[in-house]
Amino acid sequence: MCGGFYCSKNALVALNVLYILVSFILISVAAYAKAMAYIDSLPLVGGIVACGVFLFLIALIGLVGAVKHHQVLLFFYMVILFLVFLIQFAVSCACLAMNTKQQKYLIYQWWRTAPLHTKELMQKKLDCCGLNDTSTCGGGTDADMSPACCDGTNCTKCETCYSKASELVSNALRISGGIGLFFSFTELLGLWLAVRYRNQKDPRAHPDAFL
Repeated sequence: MCGGFYCSKNALVALNVLYILVSFILISVAAYAKAMAYIDSLPLVGGIVACGVFLFLIALIGLVGAVKHHQVLLFFYMVILFLVFLIQFAVSCACLAMNTKQQKYLIYQWWRTAPLHTKELMQKKLDCCGLNDTSTCGGGTDADMSPACCDGTNCTKCETCYSKASELVSNALRISGGIGLFFSFTELLGLWLAVRYRNQKDPRAHPDAFL
């Protein structure tokens, strides 16, 4: 009967196998993006890999706990999953709720603190010049880093990077917020399954044994 011991066990195992697959995808995508030079920031790559490793460890705890019906592992799995759910749900809602003014502040703060090489790389990839003023384009001496829209040193025909970055940031926040919200509800499902499964008695166990 679905809803019984074995149904809860199989559902929890399947969910954690899915989490393990997602963690491998995260790690692989980060490694591929770095190898193909899509991401130039080592801290960003490290952050994505760390998220993948953390997700893998949580899923492994849940998987072992589900297979062995291990009370202690399931308890720690429930606590960690609940904390991750709270953080991810809050961050996802913040991403979806961020308005244009807040996005503009975010872009300006990033531009103010970003290294020159990162700014040049952004200008080249987005084919734009300066944040809000094309006269501040580049600033480096490497001609290969100049945007395609520039004619020599004349970049007045280029769009500003803010006009292009604002749309990208808006889409990224919407997509990441939506995906984060979706996965936060799968974590809530995993938490419910773990609580239910932990409190169910293994039908193969001795009738007088504790769970």
